[in-house]
Amino acid sequence: MGGTPTIQYVIHIESYVSSSSSEAQQAASVDAIAVLLKNDLLSLETLVREMEMYLTTTDNIIRSRGILLLGELLMQLMSKPLGDTAISSLIEFFTERLADWKALHGALVGCLALLRRKTGTGMINRSQAKAVAESYLKTLQVQSLGQQDRKLCLQILECLLDRYRDALFSLGDDLVYGICEAIDGEKDPQCLMLIFHIVELLAQLFPEASGPLENFAGDLFEILECYFPIHFTHPKSDDVDMKRGELSRALMLAFASTPLYEPSVIPLLLDKLSSSLPSAKVESLKYLSYCTLKYGGDRMEKYTKSLWSALKDALFTCPQSTLSEDSDPIDGLGFHESEIMTHALELLQVLVRQHNDSFLSLILGDGDISTFLNSFCQFDDFNSLSTQYKQRLHAVGHVLSVCIKASGSSCNKVFESFFPRLVDALRLSVENSHGIVHSALDANFNFGALYLCVELLAACRQLVVSSDEVASAHDLARDSWCQILCSFCTSLCNAFFCLIRASCVESTWNAYVYAAVKGLEILATFPGSFISVSKLMYENILLTLTSIIESDFNKKFLWKAALKALVEISLFVNKYHEDEKAASFNSIVKQKIVSLISSDDLSMPQSLKLEAIFDIGLTGKSFMHSVVSELEKTISANLSEILVKFASVLPVMFVLLQYFGLFRIDLGVCFHEILLQLTKLVIKHFPLFLNRFLLLQVHGDQRLAGLTPGLLECYSNKVLPWFHGNGGADEVSLSFAINIFTKMENNSSLSLEAKGKELLGATMAAMKQAMTGCSVESQEKVLQKAIDVMETSSFFLSNDLILGTDLFNKKTQLGQTSEGLSCRDEWITSLFASVVIALRPQTQIPNIRLLLQLLAMTLLEGHIPSAQALGSLVNKLPLNISEDCSLEELIDTLFKNVMWHNISIGKEGNDGGAVAMSNPRLNSLNSHAVIGLAWIGKGLLMRGHEKLKDVTMTFLSCLVSNEDQGNLLPFNDQMKDPAEHKVLCLRKSAADAFHILMSDSDACLNRNYHAIVRPLYKQRFFNIMMPMFLSAIVKCDSSTSRYVSI
Repeated sequence: MGGTPTIQYVIHIESYVSSSSSEAQQAASVDAIAVLLKNDLLSLETLVREMEMYLTTTDNIIRSRGILLLGELLMQLMSKPLGDTAISSLIEFFTERLADWKALHGALVGCLALLRRKTGTGMINRSQAKAVAESYLKTLQVQSLGQQDRKLCLQILECLLDRYRDALFSLGDDLVYGICEAIDGEKDPQCLMLIFHIVELLAQLFPEASGPLENFAGDLFEILECYFPIHFTHPKSDDVDMKRGELSRALMLAFASTPLYEPSVIPLLLDKLSSSLPSAKVESLKYLSYCTLKYGGDRMEKYTKSLWSALKDALFTCPQSTLSEDSDPIDGLGFHESEIMTHALELLQVLVRQHNDSFLSLILGDGDISTFLNSFCQFDDFNSLSTQYKQRLHAVGHVLSVCIKASGSSCNKVFESFFPRLVDALRLSVENSHGIVHSALDANFNFGALYLCVELLAACRQLVVSSDEVASAHDLARDSWCQILCSFCTSLCNAFFCLIRASCVESTWNAYVYAAVKGLEILATFPGSFISVSKLMYENILLTLTSIIESDFNKKFLWKAALKALVEISLFVNKYHEDEKAASFNSIVKQKIVSLISSDDLSMPQSLKLEAIFDIGLTGKSFMHSVVSELEKTISANLSEILVKFASVLPVMFVLLQYFGLFRIDLGVCFHEILLQLTKLVIKHFPLFLNRFLLLQVHGDQRLAGLTPGLLECYSNKVLPWFHGNGGADEVSLSFAINIFTKMENNSSLSLEAKGKELLGATMAAMKQAMTGCSVESQEKVLQKAIDVMETSSFFLSNDLILGTDLFNKKTQLGQTSEGLSCRDEWITSLFASVVIALRPQTQIPNIRLLLQLLAMTLLEGHIPSAQALGSLVNKLPLNISEDCSLEELIDTLFKNVMWHNISIGKEGNDGGAVAMSNPRLNSLNSHAVIGLAWIGKGLLMRGHEKLKDVTMTFLSCLVSNEDQGNLLPFNDQMKDPAEHKVLCLRKSAADAFHILMSDSDACLNRNYHAIVRPLYKQRFFNIMMPMFLSAIVKCDSSTSRYVSI
């Protein structure tokens, strides 16, 4: 080791122990010495020898700082291997220093660091750990220390109990007593977390019923019980985020850590359960559920009556369930489950499973439940039920459901005790099970019995489907409850059908509707080996629910309930692979629901059609493929009808002229004369023809143009994301994209009116979303198809018109471009740009120069998607595109293009800037080109390309040019000079360009469309360019430029 490290560590030691050093300086000294030790530039033995005077001095401050420095260093060296001799010397030193209360903090840190060392790096042995514990118990008065030292003391205890149990076992009563003394009276949340865990670990150390823990169980519980329930008052401003829930769970684990606490814990929890504080009730129920499981059935048997009494009070007397503000009942009754009731039912489930026979007999023999069930006949009408009665009905249904779901035997007992009473109240019987039940349903139909029947059905089904083993499931099928239910299955179905038919007349029976639809759903989703409704009845259920979807969409609650039921049935069919039910479902539901896509019925809103289609379709891949197939056919057909408005104009004109009596065919006249006569009449009567033709066409076209965007939106937002998550996205996306371009290729003329922009926007969004799901190979196929279709556009340039050539520049001179894009050209170009925007960086692009040429041409027409596509290209293209083409060459070609011929982009100026203004004529620069350059700049900015500076300075030059344009006022409506107005517009476009550069875009250049995004690119741009902006604006003489820049 050289002299320099020696000098360094000595300086750091002196700095640490100096009373003038700040905490930051001390921390830096520790880190510096630790680096030397970790890199073996300094040995621990040498360090300790050098620090000896600081570790043993009689100066309390220096000694305490020296010991703390050594302890902090050991904390940082926990993963560095140390020899047994070093470990032994260090642990002996720190153990002795536990008695040095002036230097206690450093001794605690050192002990903890050595105790936490892992196998393979050098650990203390069993005897050394015992020595630490004995010194700890003998010398430390934990509760007299400050918070930091108390926390360290408790962490040492926790570590000893967790990692050195064998060493502590022999300490027996002394250990337990010392722990009681150390934890008594603690209030700090961080320390309490450690205390609760220490109590839990202590129970694991002494698990025997007779042992050291038994002697102090009462004392330990007295210490713990004062914290229940946790009342958290820890200040929010503290650095450590200690949550009440974490403390509560830690205390619960301590309570349940040993059955020795049971005589004290259960009475305490039962007492707190009667508290008027809801939080105390919830905590008591949670603790009771957990402790009941941990203590075991034998110990809990004596509490069953008390527990049932307490549960009845929580469930029936004060359930605190609240009615929903929504007019549609959530569960048929309209209650939001209270937290008290939720935890009460969890405890009930634990008790029923733990004490099946004894606890179930308490419920079945309960007089309050029997009295309640006997009162059904007094409250038939749902509207006459009081809130209190509904709460009781709600609670009884949940109690019986929990009992049923506990086991097959408990399900048998519940059915034998209660189900006959329910069917009697509904006036159902086995004998008339094939007849029509309640042919004239009215307000006197017994809702209470109906509700409980459905709850019991749901619980039975849950019992069946939750059976883990097939053998146990078959055993359940032979149980008495299954036989009882089978005998009433048909009559229950008929009752449910009648209720739904009644709802068509009386739309306010939402509670009855819920029960009926839910009942049909449950019966349709029982596995066939249990309650198997007949095939005819099963198909009637499907037909009824499907009919509601098709016809009763104006009844919101009924429609939603039916849709939810069909979704659940579809999930069941896909999960349990019942072939017969699956075949019926596909032939009835699948066929009818999928056909809604192409249905011409306008009475049903399209939003509801799509909701039904996709809610059910998302339940299975087979169904979804059918949805996609039908959706693509419908979109394709709609686009064909919309896009080919005038494809057969001449035959239509001929028919219309004959229809209006304006033309008669003379068989003696040659065809040439007929055609000439027809043409003259068309010209003469064109206004009349156009008016009548549009009357026939516009309604259908507008309807389709209005409906198709909704289909495309669902395709983008639901179908494609679903296939991305479930597989098959590449195939579906490729098919959709190719199909759209095929439609465009086959349409030579296109005319869209009011909703054309909306339709185009939806089609572009769907195209981009489809392309994101395509593989590289599929993207290359779509791109080639898109290029083929682009070649059919009216403005397409031949291959000799390459970007940057004189002929191309001549065509793109301002004033020589076309007068905007035709409707068909706009569609083709927009879809082509959508493909380019979503390309992956790995996708091979054929004839890249031609592609840039096409986008540059349309960019000048103000076509923003083309500008966005150019930005996407320069963002994703590799540095070396091909052997004869690089990214730098393409960017230079773009920047030398005549579109920006008035500004020299990329030339070094005298001031070192990236742009030199060579007498620019801003009034002749196309503002569309500025926006296009902005999107190109954004692509460069996101990938961190150096050419961005050239682009940025170009915009700045537009803003701060000192060209003599007079005093242009930004709000001067009387501006007479068109050139001045154009310059102002151009400068505003340059200002907008900065917004494009810095804002996020959903349309392109984001991670969803595979853009290359350099981390913190906005921050880098801001830091580099802002000084240049400020300097340029300060030097600017034009008031208009100042205004626009600001």
